[in-house]
Amino acid sequence: MNIVNKILLLSAVPCLLLAAGTQVQAEKAQQVISFSVFGDHGVIPFYDTLDDDEEPFTTLNEYLEDQVNDHLEKNRSMAGFSPTPATFEPAHGSWVPASGMYPVAWAQQEHCKRRACDFAIMLGDNMYPDGATLGTDGVDDRRRFREMLDQPYGKFGAGVPDFTIYSMLGNHDWRGSRESAVAQMEYLQQHPNFYMPDFFYKVSPPGFEGEVEIFVIDTEMLLASSTVKQEEYDLDGNEIDTGRLEHSPDHVKFKTAEERNMVAWLERSLKSSNARWKLVAAHHPLWSGGGSKFEKARTLRKLYMPILCRHADAYFNGDDHTMEAWADDCTGVEDALEPPLPLLTSGAAGKQRTIHPAFIKQQERNYPGLTKLFSKGQTWGFMHARIEGDELTVQILTTPNDMSGRPIVEAEFSFPRRSVN
Repeated sequence: MNIVNKILLLSAVPCLLLAAGTQVQAEKAQQVISFSVFGDHGVIPFYDTLDDDEEPFTTLNEYLEDQVNDHLEKNRSMAGFSPTPATFEPAHGSWVPASGMYPVAWAQQEHCKRRACDFAIMLGDNMYPDGATLGTDGVDDRRRFREMLDQPYGKFGAGVPDFTIYSMLGNHDWRGSRESAVAQMEYLQQHPNFYMPDFFYKVSPPGFEGEVEIFVIDTEMLLASSTVKQEEYDLDGNEIDTGRLEHSPDHVKFKTAEERNMVAWLERSLKSSNARWKLVAAHHPLWSGGGSKFEKARTLRKLYMPILCRHADAYFNGDDHTMEAWADDCTGVEDALEPPLPLLTSGAAGKQRTIHPAFIKQQERNYPGLTKLFSKGQTWGFMHARIEGDELTVQILTTPNDMSGRPIVEAEFSFPRRSVN
């Protein structure tokens, strides 16, 4: 090679490196992140028991009559009412609400094949009614783990490299004891399809480091360690101050310095994150339309809503067995990021619950910074989320009561990235 060609080759190297760098940046900016979000799935009627003062519904009519009476205790009319699908449970000799666990699992699997999901988020209440029991009820927890976790979701995402279901506990998972809560967490730790290193944690899904980070907090522990009023509202949806307080078992309350500093950890972790998208996931809602969670939500908003307003891009939760999307403009929070904060409830993966239209109107009237985007009760469902560049697109999906497991897109919303690195 003569000297002229060498000079030409060397002079081209910076241009080639610049072009390669530009291509890498463009590919990174165009990277698509796809994931599914579901909560409150672990429902098997066999494990539910009748209270001492409850009589079994020996006919379907008795069951439906109870559904109507329950609705009218909270609403002035039958508008919008539909009963939860029923099944006869021989173990109890009673008609009981059917489970949506498998229909929603099937619907997610089908939708994720179409949408190439990279991972999933499981929002707690994984095992009804009382989480793991350590065998105190005569049932081996290995059976529960198999039936409520491994069978519906142990192969979810099969064939996708590094597919993981990022998991947490809900209030029902905590009911037995701290030891039983740890038993479920340890099962999730050893199962190849789930991830739950602790009660609260942060994680960047493999391949998306620097793009998205998930921050999981344990809201049942936060509530148990706080003063929370009992909820009550009238038929017009107006909140009633009962003066009564919730009582939580001691085993759920903070036990370590790390647990007591959970909220401070969340703020510190969000502030120090270099991820472009910062997603917070928890069991309990900060806003919802069912009407039965507002005092817990109020307590949690006081604890960490300002932190979310300043640093988070979205908040996902379960607990209310509804499918909902809200946006809070963070009025009154100093230094809040300007785009409204998306608050997304996906708690209908196993159970159904009605929404309360009058209560929703009361919320919107009393909190003008809050916007209801979507709210649907008495359905089974899940969410699919897609991150592309600076936009988060969330689909709200349901599946019919016919147990077919067919995914139906009910609504779709796009939200801009809020956080600034």
